[in-house]
Amino acid sequence: MASYDFIVIGGGIVGLATARQLQKQYQGAKVAILEKEKKLAIHQTRHNSGIIHAGVYYAPGSLKARFCREGNIDTKQFCREHNIPFRETGKLLVATDKQDAERMQDLLERCRINEIETEVFDQQQLHEFEPNVVGVAATWVPSSGIVDFEQVANKLAEQIRSAGGEIYTNCMVTGLTETSGVEVKTSLGTFTGRFLVSCAGLYSDRIIQMLGQQPTFKILPFRGEYFQLPAEKSQMVTHPIYPIPNPELPFLGIHLTPMIDGSLTVGPNATLALAREGYSRWKVDLHDLAEMLSYPGLYRLVMKYPLPTLIELKNSLYRPGYLKQVNRYCPKVALGDLRPYPAGVRAQAVKPDGTTLDDFLFVESEKSLIVGNAPSPAATSAMPIARYICDKVGQLID
Repeated sequence: MASYDFIVIGGGIVGLATARQLQKQYQGAKVAILEKEKKLAIHQTRHNSGIIHAGVYYAPGSLKARFCREGNIDTKQFCREHNIPFRETGKLLVATDKQDAERMQDLLERCRINEIETEVFDQQQLHEFEPNVVGVAATWVPSSGIVDFEQVANKLAEQIRSAGGEIYTNCMVTGLTETSGVEVKTSLGTFTGRFLVSCAGLYSDRIIQMLGQQPTFKILPFRGEYFQLPAEKSQMVTHPIYPIPNPELPFLGIHLTPMIDGSLTVGPNATLALAREGYSRWKVDLHDLAEMLSYPGLYRLVMKYPLPTLIELKNSLYRPGYLKQVNRYCPKVALGDLRPYPAGVRAQAVKPDGTTLDDFLFVESEKSLIVGNAPSPAATSAMPIARYICDKVGQLID
């Protein structure tokens, strides 16, 4: 039975950043990370657009807005210190019609309140800036950037090990018990700790249940399907290009993203997966599926967005429909340009009434702190999230 001061469940970027921050805040503390996969950071940390977000979309005063602003600075500084490639590319949000232009004004107001630098382009300026992008106007956000978050996560893991921390892979958590500390049963045996932090992403609600609590939400997995453009079209745009999102919908829309490796990807859409790790539309987990189908929040969520749900499903199965979303702002992308690229799965927390949880959520017990909901921009925000968690831990153990 291995014993530690702090046990962190989850070897993604948030769990790794948290473990590293615990080491900094509690000098000499024994810290362990338990990761069920054979490698670290292979789920949401790896499967995303690689954007260092600026915080354009997030409600003023929310944890999202605060963490993203801080995380934008922290991520870039961490990359500079450790020679991790990144580029401060900026980002364009393109209004393709009058309705988009009106919605863009609301985004600009959010940016003003959140103290995010922006510049508005008219149609001619947009054409000069990105000749292959069309729209009636656009918002330029210079502080956005691109990076490979898996490289950031691996560097954090290296620092954790160098500081004496232990990382266990192939370590599936099967049970939790709180006594004078916390006892964690796993596929590798039992671990005990003074305090537990869970950063389990797609399984956060199940960790809460293991602690004997009833979560106020359920994680529903949404697959985000990406494509990669051929090498000869990788310079079609030189900045991330986003549509103006519909504020009534929980997802941002399909965007074009130059990746740090020089490739150009398009995506993601958002369609319900049939497994929590449903990276393929053919992947079905009967336990996950039964759990989803028995959850009233799923049906209420669909009833809130019946048409978008059908459109997303249709576009997932019918590639020309997917392409049409891209062609609204970049008509030069052709059907034959959409080459296979790994999908991602987003852990979307949904309440029983069908409401999506849009901000970060933390669940506390006497000896544990669980990250219940860590939506995008969690990768950008990993380091300020870690500081927030450590402050919370300090309050709970003092």
